[in-house]
Amino acid sequence: MSEVTPPITLGTGLLPSAETLFGHLADAVYLIDPETSNIVWGNRKAWESLGMGREDVLGHSVLSLQKDVHGLPHWSEIAAAIYGTDCFRFVGRHRHQAGHEVEVEVNTTHFSLAGHSYFLSVARDITNRVAQSDDLQRREKQLWFALNEASDGLWDWEVPTGRLFFSPQLKRMLGYGPDEMAPVLETWSHSLHPDDAPAVMAALQGHMQGKRARYEAEYRLRNRNGHYLWVHDRGRVCERCPDGQPIRVVGMVQDISERKQLELRLQEYASCDPLTGLGNRREGMVFLQAQAELCQRMGVSLGLAFIDVDHFKSVNDGFGHLVGDEVLRQVGQTVREAVRSSDMVCRWGGEEFIVIAPNTNLEEIELVAEKVRLAVFEALSGHQPKVTVSVGVAAATGKAIDLNGLMSDADSALYRAKENGRNQVASALSAPSA
Repeated sequence: MSEVTPPITLGTGLLPSAETLFGHLADAVYLIDPETSNIVWGNRKAWESLGMGREDVLGHSVLSLQKDVHGLPHWSEIAAAIYGTDCFRFVGRHRHQAGHEVEVEVNTTHFSLAGHSYFLSVARDITNRVAQSDDLQRREKQLWFALNEASDGLWDWEVPTGRLFFSPQLKRMLGYGPDEMAPVLETWSHSLHPDDAPAVMAALQGHMQGKRARYEAEYRLRNRNGHYLWVHDRGRVCERCPDGQPIRVVGMVQDISERKQLELRLQEYASCDPLTGLGNRREGMVFLQAQAELCQRMGVSLGLAFIDVDHFKSVNDGFGHLVGDEVLRQVGQTVREAVRSSDMVCRWGGEEFIVIAPNTNLEEIELVAEKVRLAVFEALSGHQPKVTVSVGVAAATGKAIDLNGLMSDADSALYRAKENGRNQVASALSAPSA
C-alpha cells in the first residue's frame, strides 16, 4: 500500500496518481489494519501533522498514536462499532512527536480489498475549533450558570422530555465517540454500579424535591470496557415550573478514580495488618466495642480468645525474621480458616492474635480455641522450627459484659496457658486443657 500508484487514464487525458492526490489533502489519512490497529499507509499530512517522517508513522498504531484508545479490548469494541456503520466519528487526541497533544476529529470507513479488510480514517486537526468553542463557552453567561468549576464532563437533563445531553468530554471519559451514548436518562442510570445506585438516585431526588441545596454524589460509573470509574458528580436545578417542578437540571462529572483508589488503599492500610492480611489492632478494637454493645443489648454472650505463638523469639533469633514473618502469615491464615465466618480474627501485635466471637459462651469459645490450637499444630507440623500456639479464653453475657475485664480475663488465661507448658488452651474460669 505504500508504493506510489501509476497515473489514472480517463478519456484522452492523464489524472494525477492517488498518492499525489492524497498528498495534497489538508487532512491526515490513515489506512489501518482492523485487527491490530497498525498503520499500514498514510499520506503526507499523516506524518507531518505528528512531526514524524513517512517510515516513522508506519511503525505506529492507533494504540500508540491515539491517547483516548486504551488497549486492544477497547480498540476491538471501537472496531466493531466501525463495522456497524457507514462512517464512524471519533473525537480524540493524537500524540505529537514533540510531546504535545493534537485535538482531532476522525471519520472512519471500512472496506475490503483483495480479500483483506481495512479501515480508512480521515483525521482533521480541530485544535483551533476547540479553542474557539472553549472561548465561546467561557463568554456565555447563562451556560452552566450554576456549575462554574472545571470538570471532566458536563450533562444537561430536560426533565419533562427525559432527554439528557452528554458533553463530548464526558463521552470521551467513558470511552465513547461523540455520536454514541443515547441522550436519555437510562443511559446514565443503567451505568451506575448496583451498590451505589440507590444512594445516588436518593441524592438526586432529594435535590429535585428541594430537600438539598444541590445534588452531589461520589459513585462508580461503568465505561465502555465494562470497567467502573469512580466519579464525583454534582448538579443543580436551574429552571423550574411556576408550581416548583424542575424543568432543567445541569451538572458536571469529574473522574476521581486515582484519588479514590489512593483513599481506599489508605483506608485498607489503616485497618489491615500488611503482613497477614488480617484486621489490625485498631480494627479489632472497633469491632470488639461494637459487638460488646450489641451483645449487651441483645442479652447474649461474647467470647474472646487471645492466641500467642509459642517460643516465637527463638524462631526470629534462630532462623531469621523472614522465616518469622512466614510463620505469622501461616498462623494467621490457619486461625482465620479454623473459626466461623461470623468471628473476627485480628493480629493484635507481634506474635499475638485475637478471635472475637459474638453470641458465644465460655464453653463454646473453649471449643473454638481448641479447634484453632489443633489446626495450627497440624498445619505447621512439618515446619522447621516446630510451631504451636497457646490460647487464653474468656466470655461474658449481656449486661455483665465489661470489655476491660473481659480482655484482662482472656490475657490472664493466656499467661496461665504459657506458664503451664504452652500448646494448650486455658479458660478464665477453668484449668488448662491439653
